[in-house]
Amino acid sequence: MIRTLIFIGLGGFLGSVSRYLMSVGLQQYFFTNFPVGTLSVNTLGSFLIGVIFGFAEKGVLLSADWKMFLAVGFCGGFTTFSTFTLDNLMLMRDGQIAHFLLYTGGSLLLGLFAVVMGYYLTRII
Repeated sequence: MIRTLIFIGLGGFLGSVSRYLMSVGLQQYFFTNFPVGTLSVNTLGSFLIGVIFGFAEKGVLLSADWKMFLAVGFCGGFTTFSTFTLDNLMLMRDGQIAHFLLYTGGSLLLGLFAVVMGYYLTRII
C-alpha cells in the first residue's frame, strides 16, 4: 500500500507541475481571457488517460504500479476539473456566455474525442 501511495504521489507531483507550466505557458502565448490553457490540458490529459488504459488492458506494457503512477497520479494531477469549473463560473459571472458555452461544450467534446482516440490508438499499436 505504501509503495502504491508513493507512485501516485510522485505522479501527482509531476502531473501538477506539468499542468501549471503548460497552462500558464499557453495562456501567455495566446494572451486571451478564454481559458485555452485549461482546455488544452484537459484535452491532452483525456488523450493520455485513454492511451494509458488502452495499454493497461493489453496487460503487456504497464504494471499495476505504473498504471497507478500514470493514470491516478500523473493524469489526476495534470487534468484540472476543479479549475475547469472555476473558469466556467468566472466566464458566467463576467457575462461571457458565448465563451462559457464554447468552453464547456468544447471541453466535453474534445475530452471525449481525445480519450476515445487515445484508447483506440492502442488497438492499432
